Amino acid sequence: MSMPAPLWALDDAHRAGDPGSAQALLGRATSALRTASVTPGPDERFAAAHLAALRAAAAVIAVRGRPPRLRRRLMNVWVLLERVAPEFAGEAAYFAAGAKARAAIEAGGYAVVGTRAADDQLRAAAEFLERVHRHVNDPAAALAG
Repeated sequence: MSMPAPLWALDDAHRAGDPGSAQALLGRATSALRTASVTPGPDERFAAAHLAALRAAAAVIAVRGRPPRLRRRLMNVWVLLERVAPEFAGEAAYFAAGAKARAAIEAGGYAVVGTRAADDQLRAAAEFLERVHRHVNDPAAALAG
């Protein structure tokens, strides 16, 4: 599995309010989540679920945009998500905590996570993706509820 492009590299292609970019990222997130749901190995399932969440976070940022003062700074997607969409702070913290495990798995680590951690990551990614779909498709309703 290859590493996704850093979010800062997507800045020009994914401007605030660009529903096409957000929808494309959501499509990629959904695909990664499907892959995770049928992957038998816990390490690979964890990494695919984390990638789905990463792409979903990028979709939120594509809708919200980066504040001008942050446009040229390199920034972790989870930190940026928390800054531009504080209502996703809990998810940002949860997935940030799993970033090292995903990196270790993608670097070739074996038995990095157990079955329960992989299943928890998959479940959390699915719930996050559902919230992000609501947010992207109807931001006003997502903020209200």
